[in-house]
Amino acid sequence: MQLAADWLPTRNRNALLRRLRLDDLHAFQAYRHDPALARYQGWCPVSDPEALAFLEEMASAPLLQPGQWIQLAIADPHTDQLLGDIGLYVAPDSSSAELGFTLARAAQGRGVATAAAQAAVRLLFACTAVARVVGITDARNEPSVRLLSRIGMRMVESRQSVFKGEACTEQVFSMARGRPLSSNSRHRHE
Repeated sequence: MQLAADWLPTRNRNALLRRLRLDDLHAFQAYRHDPALARYQGWCPVSDPEALAFLEEMASAPLLQPGQWIQLAIADPHTDQLLGDIGLYVAPDSSSAELGFTLARAAQGRGVATAAAQAAVRLLFACTAVARVVGITDARNEPSVRLLSRIGMRMVESRQSVFKGEACTEQVFSMARGRPLSSNSRHRHE
């Protein structure tokens, strides 16, 4: 098993996955204060001092610790400009992991989130013993549903829930260790 720190930063044609930094504050606050992005996210906008504290914590937090979320930066692979972030959570028993992602609207539609999610899944399988990675999204969040399907995850559960005071249907997507990641943008959910 490889060390997660050896994987970061990781760059591909569409995205750079790296640690968050204090100098990401402006871009971080811009997309984290976008109500359209916040609608389906577990986070809420915070003040600059709170955001700086969070960025500082994520810049040095241990990577992929069971029972702990870690947020990584999704950056432009050419300019290093922060475009979004991806959250990774390894279950306390290390049997599974969850990923979640946020991408600034201006960066959407270019394959950035797909590339970042693929890199994150590779990181989880290379550096932990998890048997599967899951992604959970509101069924109305069609871009996220498409992204999870596009990278090769399969919907395994649909459940009624209440999120931010609103009734919704959550869809749970899963990918087992050993299943190849899909890079085909036309990949369809089976």
